[in-house]
This record gives sequence, structure tokens and C-alpha cells, in this order.
Amino acid sequence: MQPVVNSANIPASIAALPSRTAEFGALLERWANLNSGSGHGAGLARMAAVLRAEFAASFPQATFEQLSADAPGHNPPGAIALRFRLRPEAPLQVFLCGHYDTVYEAADAFQTCRWLDADTLNGPGVTDMKGGLITLLAALQAFEQTPHAAQVGWEILLTPDEETGTHGTRALFEEAAKRNHFGFVFEPARPSGDIIHSRKGTGGAVATCHGRAAHAAKIPNDGRNAILALAAFSLAAAKIPSELPGVLLNVANIKGGTPATNVVPDFAQAELDLRVTKMSDREPLFARLEALAAEISASHDVKFELKIWLNRPPKENHPTEAALFPAFQKAGADVGVKPFNWVHGGGASDGNFLGAAGLPCFDGIGPEGDHLHSAREYCRVPTIAPRAANVALFLHRLASGEIKMPKA
Repeated sequence: MQPVVNSANIPASIAALPSRTAEFGALLERWANLNSGSGHGAGLARMAAVLRAEFAASFPQATFEQLSADAPGHNPPGAIALRFRLRPEAPLQVFLCGHYDTVYEAADAFQTCRWLDADTLNGPGVTDMKGGLITLLAALQAFEQTPHAAQVGWEILLTPDEETGTHGTRALFEEAAKRNHFGFVFEPARPSGDIIHSRKGTGGAVATCHGRAAHAAKIPNDGRNAILALAAFSLAAAKIPSELPGVLLNVANIKGGTPATNVVPDFAQAELDLRVTKMSDREPLFARLEALAAEISASHDVKFELKIWLNRPPKENHPTEAALFPAFQKAGADVGVKPFNWVHGGGASDGNFLGAAGLPCFDGIGPEGDHLHSAREYCRVPTIAPRAANVALFLHRLASGEIKMPKA
């Protein structure tokens, strides 16, 4: 079913986007059938070449740069980001971004798309986020045919490493935040259609416990069991979110001991996933973990080493985003997007870096889908066109002056 478009005040190129749904579905199937797992260098190179050709053909007047995404130990050698810019001298500058890597590596069993029904495509990365890349492309294709497009300059950044932490491209986002007025992050919408107003910051910790080895049968035993001490630390750490409501903590990988069970283990280590809602949550969380390590060290007569970090800062809701969101909702209603709101997301995106660098942005504005990072991932293909039209109409109204960008 095609969305109902209020075409009276909508440029023809935007109103026509729903008629291209079959085209978008075919393009998505082709792109998602190209493996571009974050660690698959050859696959990333093939996907980058396809994207460069598609975007260059759509925007021949834009400048293009191929940028290094080197991050030894994180990204495969030769990984690149793609940047397109048009009208950098225009009075209003906007930034649009997406990543072309997926979590499905070359050896993953999930490699091929299939249609679950006429509207639903199941496949690797169809929603996260090759469907988002098509939404971005279609939005700008339509916007460029509107009468006031010259008033807006834009920058596109397509990256190969979002799924593994953006280690090779973080600086590119932070630099772009300084020269643009507003951003759009084409991560998938929630299954409900809602978009994202804020995201938790993400990080981690490695807790290493050193005990004292001894024969397990020695009486009295002067060993210090590192596994038991780490277990006590992990159980206590898991309760931190009840003390600090803005925090999430997951005790994940654990290792320790020796092959021999008659040895009191002198080594154990755990990896933790950490998430914070606000930057002000960071210090209390770190301090609580350090305090716990000190308490367990004393009570179990062991030594703890803690390595704690925050990789992505939280994306907090910017006042400019709040001021513009009603106009974005209205543009969506006018092009037939079903009513949507915006919500807080626990997962991070490159919008975290933009927000922390001071650039207001709408995040999670890609198509609807669900079951990301699994073989059940799907995209509702008919939502691509209206989502693209939402962005295009919003840009058109900014360019025409109908929507006013708040002063910084």
C-alpha cells in the first residue's frame, strides 16, 4: 500500500518517491547480497566501489574524497571512508551519514537475501544499514530537484567501521561536526517507526584478578582463589545499575584457572559492557567499579587490575533537535509516514560522536525493520520512500525558509 501524500505543497520529485519503491527494493537486494562484514577487507572494497559509482552518478557536481579508515587491530588494511560534498559555500550546511559495514563476516552462514512477502526483505544488513544508505541516497536525489536546493550545502560520509567502534573514522565525524549546522544519521528506525533523540554512551571494562596458587588439598589452605574473588566482584558489579539509574552493565566473557582442578586458581578475568545515559554518569560508574575492586581485593586478599573506558560518548538530546522535531514530524505526516515519536536508544551509533561534538542531529531515520545482527534481520521496503521523502521535504522547507534553523 502506497503512503498517502499531501501533494499540494510538496515538490514533484519528493511526491514521486513512493513510485520508486520497486527500484529501491531491487537495489537493496543487490547491495545486501554483497558481503561487507567489518573485517572483510575485499568485501568492504567491493561495497565502497558500488557506493562510489552510485552516489557519483546521482550527484556529478559533488566533490569526492576517498579517506583512509586505518585503525590497526580494528579495521582491515586499506579500509576507506567515502565523502561527497556539494555547495560548501551555501548558508546552511547539513551532514548526512551512514555505514556500509555489517556484522556478518565472510564466513557467516547468513549471506543471501530472500523476500518474506511482497514488502519484507530478509537479508544481511538490509536494515542496519544498507536500507538506510538507500534512504539517504533517495532523499538527496529528490531534494536536489527542488527549487531552493541551492540554499543548502551538504556533506555525505559513508564509513566501513561503525559496527566495530568507528576506530578509524571517529575524527572524520568530529571534524564534520565543526563545519555543519545539522546532521542526519540513517540508522534504522525503531520497529514502531519512532526515531532516536538520545543514545547511551558505550564502553567497557576488563577486570583482572590475581590470587595465589596452591594445592587444592592443602590444609589449612594458603591459596587465594582468583575465580571466587572475580565472581564476587562480578555479582556486585551487576547490581550497579540499581544504584545508578542511568547506567547499564553486563558481565560478559570470563576466563580463569588452569587445566588442573586440584590447583587453587591464581588468575581470573572478566570483560564488562558499560553504557551511560549522560556524560555525568561516567565518573560515578568508574568510581563505583574501582571501589568494588578495592573492597573485594581486601576481603579476598587478592589483587585487582581494572581497565575502564568509554568508547562512544552518549548522545544527549540537543535543544536544536527539540526545536526542529515538530517540523520533522509534520514533514513526515505530509508525505505519508505513519505517526511517529522519538525515543531513547540503548544502542550507540555515530550520532553519539556528532552529538558529543556539538552537532544537533536526527538519528534512527532510516527504514523500519527489526532483528538486527541476526539471521532474522528484515527491512520493510515500502518504508524507504516515505522516510526519504520525510528528510527531503524537511530539507526543502529549511532551504525555502519555511522552517527556521534556531540560532546556535
